[in-house]
Amino acid sequence: MPTPVEFHDRMLSLGLARVAEQAALASASLVGRGDEKAADQAAVNAMREQLNLLEIAGVVVIGEGERDEAPMLYIGEEVGTGNGPGVDIALDPLEGTTLTAKDMPNALTVIAMGPRGSMLHAPDVYMDKLAIGPGFPEGLVTLDMPPATRVSALATEKGCAPSDITVCILERPRHEEMIAEVRSTGAAIRLITDGDVAGVMHCADSATTGIDMYMGTGGAPEGVLAAAALKCMGGQMEGRLLFRNDDEKGRAEKAGITDLDRIYKRDEMVTQDVIFAATGVTGGTLLPGIRREPGWVTCTTLLMRSKTGSVRRMEYRTPVE
Repeated sequence: MPTPVEFHDRMLSLGLARVAEQAALASASLVGRGDEKAADQAAVNAMREQLNLLEIAGVVVIGEGERDEAPMLYIGEEVGTGNGPGVDIALDPLEGTTLTAKDMPNALTVIAMGPRGSMLHAPDVYMDKLAIGPGFPEGLVTLDMPPATRVSALATEKGCAPSDITVCILERPRHEEMIAEVRSTGAAIRLITDGDVAGVMHCADSATTGIDMYMGTGGAPEGVLAAAALKCMGGQMEGRLLFRNDDEKGRAEKAGITDLDRIYKRDEMVTQDVIFAATGVTGGTLLPGIRREPGWVTCTTLLMRSKTGSVRRMEYRTPVE
């Protein structure tokens, strides 16, 4: 048996940034054009091409569906040259396809990488999510608490009134009762139409974003991506898979999940050190969008390593014809 190749996150981090950058640049020409599928496909093609240049034996564990849905980057797809370390990859080639098509804020290309077996193989179902930033006692807020209790607990710990707390929630009919309960405390809500990976990430930098907490249900794959980001940035997160029918329960069992009611903490969704990269497609609170000027195009990437806690903001400027 060949000796396993060690996962050198520092050596791979710049390559991961290039993957996110090229996916963003590929979708840039489709910003505001109203074609979600074309924007997503452009990002997918660029991300796959760049991943296959990396010296890794990668497997997509969080992707865009099953194998029969290719040419998406599907769950179980093998990427890289096959010669490097075995790695798990979680990705969303274009987080916010609708945001991109409508030229709305906070569309990102997102990818995380860790050693093989480091990330929860979350099926494509819903997940109930709760996140706050770093610096708070573990378990300060939990999914078992009512939404109003979460707000009160965080406000008490921060030494402020609930009216000073801002919560980010996806604007969906299923969240109407939650929204009403949160507002009953006096807290403010920032509603987002899409992009809950970015929504969770906002909590980790509340001084800049103004977001103190994220809550609500969204895609489970995006939950694992968000957990990877928080593992690098700092912050707490809980997630619980939600199942609407037996087919969805079957997907979980196929992924090796036996306790369907389990609440996963951040470090249970992402169990080892990872690297994470996100590039802005449309401008937002976290990152500026793609910028064009005569002869040039510029993008900005957030590159993070959980092992060191390092966070880099990198600007990439390249000539175009």
